Amino acid sequence: MSVTGAGADLIVINGRVRTMDDDNPAAEAIAVKDGAIVATGSRAAIEELKGTATKVIDAKGGSVIPGFIEAHMHLFSGGAELAHLQLGGIHGFDALQKAIRDYASTRPEAKMLVGQGVDYTVLGEERVTRHHLDAILPDRPFCMAAPDHHTMWANTKALEMAGILQGRTLGPGNEIVMGEDGLAAGELREGEAFGPVLDLAGEGRVRLGLSTGGEPDPMPSAAERAADRDIMRRGLAWCARHGITSIQNMDGNFYQLELLAEIEAEEGLPCRVKIPFHYKNFMTLDMLEKASVMAERYDSEWLSSGMVKVFYDGVLDSWTAVMVEPYADRPDWVGEPLFTPQQFIDLATAIDKRGLQIAVHSIGDGAVRAVLDGYEAAQKANGRRDSRHRVEHIEVTTAADVPRFAELGVIASMQPSHPPGAMDFPLEPTVSRIGRDRWPLSYAWRTLKEAGAHVVFASDWPVAAIDPILSIQAALLRKPWAKGDPDQSFSLREALAAYTVEGAYAEFAEHRKGVLKPGYMADLVVLSADIEKTAPAELHKVRPVTTVCGGKVTYQA
Repeated sequence: MSVTGAGADLIVINGRVRTMDDDNPAAEAIAVKDGAIVATGSRAAIEELKGTATKVIDAKGGSVIPGFIEAHMHLFSGGAELAHLQLGGIHGFDALQKAIRDYASTRPEAKMLVGQGVDYTVLGEERVTRHHLDAILPDRPFCMAAPDHHTMWANTKALEMAGILQGRTLGPGNEIVMGEDGLAAGELREGEAFGPVLDLAGEGRVRLGLSTGGEPDPMPSAAERAADRDIMRRGLAWCARHGITSIQNMDGNFYQLELLAEIEAEEGLPCRVKIPFHYKNFMTLDMLEKASVMAERYDSEWLSSGMVKVFYDGVLDSWTAVMVEPYADRPDWVGEPLFTPQQFIDLATAIDKRGLQIAVHSIGDGAVRAVLDGYEAAQKANGRRDSRHRVEHIEVTTAADVPRFAELGVIASMQPSHPPGAMDFPLEPTVSRIGRDRWPLSYAWRTLKEAGAHVVFASDWPVAAIDPILSIQAALLRKPWAKGDPDQSFSLREALAAYTVEGAYAEFAEHRKGVLKPGYMADLVVLSADIEKTAPAELHKVRPVTTVCGGKVTYQA
């Protein structure tokens, strides 16, 4: 235990240190120097490393754990949405009307009003239409998004201004729902449908990494660029506040990397960020060269690329997820994939050949199967390597596909906040859409883990609350929807590992992060209580008090 010079830069004492290191699982204190952990041990041993300039953090008996690794989120749009109207938990027309009108009154200058997180069942059995929204706000453009961000509803003014009131031809898997009057009914399914409406809000650059994977055109002015950096800063601060030290973003372009690099140059980043290249189904394989260039240009422990994100399907609630067998409540429909199985095989093989990692949004069991088929084909074509390709979400799978994750070395990237009834999402319409026969293999975290898959946890913020502790609580408290179905819940140790150790593995960094031990990055979070002595039902009360990333305090309560 040697710290040369003026002692440690920072020590954390009086903590219940959970290192996540099997060889040395617990300690009382930690010492940090030059951005790395130099020692863990007893308070007395660590206090010996204190110099005149050492910063001391007293954990006051609270847990000290590795910084949370958020393995699936959307930083830029999440940062922007912190300023939007939050509609989670609002039910009934009157409550919706009050929330929207109150918000509109505080923003008289806004070109476009945007709401987030509205339940599909906000009006009970009735589907929302533009007429409901017109009754609330007839003279200003307004739209609101479902929590999953795959459906939006817009009023007539917004549809008119976006030029889609008469409908429009869209690519596969996207839909402007039309009314009996031959005009758009107000419900817009998937990004191509609602993109023109969101563009009215002037936040088009925020969504580019998700909507097109392309770059701003024209390039933003200096003032616009500064405003975008501020949106990024707001998102990063929100992450640090929740104990997050590493972000695996799930949309991206050069512009996001450039903004983050500018922030890093100005004041340093509070979180480490990985930004993928987003490959869309209208692109051609030669465009993957951009992914390779992004990977070469950005490859530090603070800011990196090296991953390609793809969407294979949509979501269950709008029938846009791709199923093997038809939907329980739409017996003639299995959903429409964004790629044909052969197109995806060709894509996966081409990305894999470049030595890049692949992460694919696959919600339905049909999408999960097609993506695993693509990974298998890539392995046969290019030879087996430690690729750690990922399947994102896996909300429904099949018994035949469960063992393939371990066989192919594929990561199961899953979200404890997503199962209906687990956190904020209501049981209906999702559970009826999935159908009773598929429940045992829906959101099947434990089934996949026990079959040998690496299961990594995240929030998919802003789709769900970013808070890792809420997600961990949801993982512990998860109950089957029916008696006799398998228990998919995780233990506290497993859930913590899915947010630390497995997150590090997912980005090939298990030798540097996800564990508190000498030589590893000084990325850690001090909690307000001993998480192991807290009843699962009370976990939501445990709060991050201090977040440290690279040895620097990035959040202090």
